[in-house]
Amino acid sequence: MKTTVKLFPPRLLAVAVSALLGASAYAIDYPTKPITLVATFPAGGASDIVARTVAEPLGQKLGQAVVVDNRVGVGGSLGSNVVKTSSPEGYTLLLTNSSPMSIAPFVMEKQPYDPGKGFTHIFYIGATPLIVIANPKVGPSSIADLVKQAKAKTEGYPFGSGGPASIGHIVGEMFKSELKVNMIHVAYKGGAPMSTDLIGGQIPVAFDVMTAYVPLVKGGQLKGLAVTSAKRSDQLPEVPSIVEAGFPDLVAENYFGISGPPGMPKDVVEKLHKTLSEIVQLPATKKKLEETGVTLKVMTQAEYAAYVEKQAKDWLPAVKASGAKL
Repeated sequence: MKTTVKLFPPRLLAVAVSALLGASAYAIDYPTKPITLVATFPAGGASDIVARTVAEPLGQKLGQAVVVDNRVGVGGSLGSNVVKTSSPEGYTLLLTNSSPMSIAPFVMEKQPYDPGKGFTHIFYIGATPLIVIANPKVGPSSIADLVKQAKAKTEGYPFGSGGPASIGHIVGEMFKSELKVNMIHVAYKGGAPMSTDLIGGQIPVAFDVMTAYVPLVKGGQLKGLAVTSAKRSDQLPEVPSIVEAGFPDLVAENYFGISGPPGMPKDVVEKLHKTLSEIVQLPATKKKLEETGVTLKVMTQAEYAAYVEKQAKDWLPAVKASGAKL
């Protein structure tokens, strides 16, 4: 019996081979130009510090510059939207954090994006607690003293944060509700300008992610009243945990990760995840992240994507209860 072997027509075979070669070459060729890493808060703040810590070694590993672009505003959603609406090739990435993913979308009149499905969540870096910080001269000396001062100031006791609908703002509102004290939120455009006013005594106390404040507390420019973790931080062992202060319901953390626009090619995502996994374990990078209070944790790309969605759901009751609006 004669067997007939069916072959692809030459034209279709050429197209198929070309497509296969193009797909495999994509990951090998990426990146062929500089990458922009969007940080959603100003220079000097926690997100900016983590973004710059990661950007330089990432660029060295990939062979292209990774440029940090501070796109500030609307609780971090402005910069997040820039990334969400960018081309999916992988040249515009986001330094993800809790504020634009777990808070900002849910305090706006019209939700600008879905924190889970609106992005490609690539890599989990780690998380850090918040810190309740005070001016050492005019501010409270402890959490108990803060409660005492706030209750005595019937017209309202001011507290600062890095901005409206920032995680510091929400935790401050949670603190206010838990302690049943009248506190007035003073919103800044980022942690850096807020800390300047805090050091200057314009505000007595503030809530923010711990990352930027470790050197300021160690240097005596600011006083740490509590970290919002179950136990004390290795970086600031002299500062009590919020559990020690008697408020276990106020345990909270801010996470950091790398995300991109929806629809990114799988091979590019895999290459970025692999490279980021390598650089956060480099001794210099790991040390710098840990020195600023970031606790590193290994997650797969799928685990990180699920984590972002869960965090948004977990924060929603506190966000709604805060009454914050953007």
